[in-house]
Amino acid sequence: MSNDGINKGRRTFLVGLTSAVGAVGVVGAAVPFVKSWQPSARAENAGAPVQIDISKLEAGQRVVREWRGQPIWVVRRNKDMLEGLNKLAEKGVLSDPESAVSSQQPEYAQNEYRSIKPEILVLIGTCTHLGCSPTLQTEATVQLEHGGFFCPCHGSMFDFAGRVYRSVPAPTNLVVPPHSYLNDHVIIVGSEEGETA
Repeated sequence: MSNDGINKGRRTFLVGLTSAVGAVGVVGAAVPFVKSWQPSARAENAGAPVQIDISKLEAGQRVVREWRGQPIWVVRRNKDMLEGLNKLAEKGVLSDPESAVSSQQPEYAQNEYRSIKPEILVLIGTCTHLGCSPTLQTEATVQLEHGGFFCPCHGSMFDFAGRVYRSVPAPTNLVVPPHSYLNDHVIIVGSEEGETA
């Protein structure tokens, strides 16, 4: 039988067209698979640094923001709050007054104020016992002679530097997250690229 009636051009065209459609199908199937390796925008945002404007934060007030799914507290301490820190350290009522557990704060916040600037405190607002959220006590109470943070769930207490009291369930001080100052009015939580000293 003779192949003289077969159109070789048509066969070449059909083979090429089939190959092209197959290649498009492979790419179409591969794109979602490769995209699944990349983190979602939500996941990227969850770990991205957060800027907090403190220009309107007055002495004795706290602003709360979220970073990596955790509440971030920024407290502007007044003169009485700062003076109370020294008094508590002298009385020996704190479990870790020198912030010796280095994993609880960056090196630049391992000082008596546990902060870059004495008047501004930045903390992760979860109790180190079971992750509850302590309340801010700006005035002296029976439990907190100089004010601070009180966890109503199990009775843990922290001073205005986030240092834990002795004989409470919380084992360590509140965590100071990595942070820096973009300028005098903006703190960047999750980044140390700004001013840290």
